[in-house]
Amino acid sequence: MQIKHVLIKVDDQDKALAFYTEVLGFTKKLDVGMGGDDRWLTVVAPGEADGTELVLESNRLDPSRRAQEILYEAKFPATVLTTADIDADYRRLTDLGVKFLGEPRRMGPIVTAFFDDTCGNIINLTQA
Repeated sequence: MQIKHVLIKVDDQDKALAFYTEVLGFTKKLDVGMGGDDRWLTVVAPGEADGTELVLESNRLDPSRRAQEILYEAKFPATVLTTADIDADYRRLTDLGVKFLGEPRRMGPIVTAFFDDTCGNIINLTQA
């Protein structure tokens, strides 16, 4: 077994694609219509075309949307992204207008910071 896809619910797939590619720097891997308004939309880390895909899945169904809202209000992260230099990424993303919940802080063996992805999620950015 291996981890190939990590699913994250988003309130707008086009907005999410723009944020995850233009702001965070991920690369679009797949954007396939699944019938109606449904799309299989994935991004990957730059230089990792065959790496784990982050699936930007629509939350258009009510139970999915409600669950996402509950997690967001609780400031519970939808996923964890890893960086080699959290201070540099924190500055870069802040300069691009990303809203962090606070500055990076040490938590045991990691340094972490949480930010709003503008698509209904809190994301945890970490550095070992």
